[in-house]
Amino acid sequence: MMVDLFSSLDGMTSLWSWLTPMFLSVFMIWNKTWSMDQNNIIKYLAASNWNNSTYNLTKSLLTIMMVLIIFNNLLGMAPFTYGITTSLWVNMTLALLLWGLILLSGYIKSPKKSLAHLAPSGAPLLLLPFLILIESISIMIRPLTLTVRLVANMSAGHIILALMASVLSSNLSNTSLSLSYLIMVGYYLFEFFVCFIQAYIFTLLLSLYMNEHP
Repeated sequence: MMVDLFSSLDGMTSLWSWLTPMFLSVFMIWNKTWSMDQNNIIKYLAASNWNNSTYNLTKSLLTIMMVLIIFNNLLGMAPFTYGITTSLWVNMTLALLLWGLILLSGYIKSPKKSLAHLAPSGAPLLLLPFLILIESISIMIRPLTLTVRLVANMSAGHIILALMASVLSSNLSNTSLSLSYLIMVGYYLFEFFVCFIQAYIFTLLLSLYMNEHP
C-alpha cells in the first residue's frame, strides 16, 4: 500500500515494470531490422548505399525508443504502478548508452570530422581553446539534459496526481468533491498528453544529436 506522495516513484512497490523488457523483446522481434540474422545484415549493408542503410537503422532505433518511452510513460499512469521513466538511474543509463554509441561510432567512422565539430571554422586562433572547452562541455552534458528533462516532467506529474488523490480521499463536501474530481480528471488527461510530448522531445533531441554524426 502506498502511503506517501513519493511512493509512486518507488519501483519496489510494483511488478508492472517487469513488462518493460518483455515488451521491448517482442517489439524488437517483430521489427524487420532487428529480426535479421548477422549474415543478412552484412549482405544488406554491402548491397545498399551506406547513407540509406544508416538512415533506415537510425529511423528504426528512434521509432523503438519513442514507442518504448510512450509505453512506459502510459504504464506509469496506471494506479499503484511504477513509472520506470521516473527513475533517475534507468533514464541516465539509457541516455548514457545512446549518447555513448553515437559519440563512439562517430569517432570510429571519422575521427577528423568528429574532432572538427569542436572547433568552429573561421574562429580566431586565440579563442579556439575556449571554444573547444565550451563545445566539449555541451557534448558531455547531453545525457544529463536527456535524463533530467524526462525524469523531472514525469515525476512532477505523478506527485501532483498523488496529491490530488489524497485530497479526494479526505472528507470533503459534495460540491468540493465533485470539483476536485473534475480537476483531477482534467489533469489526468493533460498527463496523458505529456506522456506523448516527453517521448517526442526525448526522441527529437536524440535525432538532433544523431544529425551531428559524421
